[in-house]
Amino acid sequence: MIKNLSRRRFLSAVLASATAPLFIPANALGRGDRPAPSNRLVFGSIGVGGRGSGNTKTMVGFSEVQMVAICDVREDKRTAAKGYVDKQYGNTSCAAVNDFREITRRDDIDGILIGTPDHWHVPIAIDAMRHGKDVFCEKPETLTIGEGRQLIEAVKRTGRVYSGGSQRVWGDYNWFHKMVRGGAIGEVKEVWVNVGGPSRPSNLPEEPMMPGLDWELWLGPAPWVPFNEKLLKFRTWRDYSGGGMTDWGAHTFGGALFACNLHMTGPVRIVPPDGKDFPQLTYIFANGIRIYHAPGSKRLRFRGTKREISDADAKLIPAPNIFIPNYKGGGTLPGDFLHCIRTRQQPFRHVETVSSHRQFLSPRQPRLLA
Repeated sequence: MIKNLSRRRFLSAVLASATAPLFIPANALGRGDRPAPSNRLVFGSIGVGGRGSGNTKTMVGFSEVQMVAICDVREDKRTAAKGYVDKQYGNTSCAAVNDFREITRRDDIDGILIGTPDHWHVPIAIDAMRHGKDVFCEKPETLTIGEGRQLIEAVKRTGRVYSGGSQRVWGDYNWFHKMVRGGAIGEVKEVWVNVGGPSRPSNLPEEPMMPGLDWELWLGPAPWVPFNEKLLKFRTWRDYSGGGMTDWGAHTFGGALFACNLHMTGPVRIVPPDGKDFPQLTYIFANGIRIYHAPGSKRLRFRGTKREISDADAKLIPAPNIFIPNYKGGGTLPGDFLHCIRTRQQPFRHVETVSSHRQFLSPRQPRLLA
């Protein structure tokens, strides 16, 4: 009970309290080809293990970016990330902190990267936007459907640029988009997606605490449980992730939706497998298209009135030569985000798109199932 009470106070403080900003000048030394400090976008990165580390390295590679702060609740991760940033810039100026508020509350930072476990995505993003930061968040952008609405409202209220982090929706699947939108398969009738199953509840025994880890802050908005190292593989566990359905699902269901031009909507009916009429988890849309979760099949497969296509066809069949609006600016998803920070345009993976996906990716909303 004492732990629960202290955690409630902590979570309330996350979005309500203000901490004194820690200032590091944005004119940290950089490479000779870098723009003048006044023309750089100043960044901090929160959650720098796994994809968070990759996103940080990608962003540092842009000459217009100055990375000035790293945050992670694991000391080894933040130390490694700071070492990489400092090496790239040839100095030791990058701050390394444990608490994300030391980044979101800094007045000299323009944008942040979020690469934490999924259950922290929305609380950190909202806190950052409330304090004037533009946000690039690794997928899946929310843990639950309800968080999707909170995120949309926060973007509208603050006027910040928000980009989701799935590079595969366009980068991997643009052949499908051109085939489907270009009419090569006729009118779309069915889509099969294979992404793996949902996460599961945990009841793991307590283990000795890992040195250098702030466990209370790692748990954050999730229910308190004793430390077990297996929980750090967060995709498996329900309190921190939706599993394969929201990991690869953010990419591949996102690709299916974009190809069918359904990326701004959601299904009108969701039907779980019943062993008879619906052997697979089925999403039915207002225009009649059905999207199935089909474990064991190709990653993506479309059936239209003219033909059926799957991953294997991409190397054999040229796609129609049509233009589909995608990334702005630098030709990559991070480049699209940086361009939109400067222009205040809507990025390719904007908040309405990524939040609409939650309507059928989340396994935590059984009340929606037929």
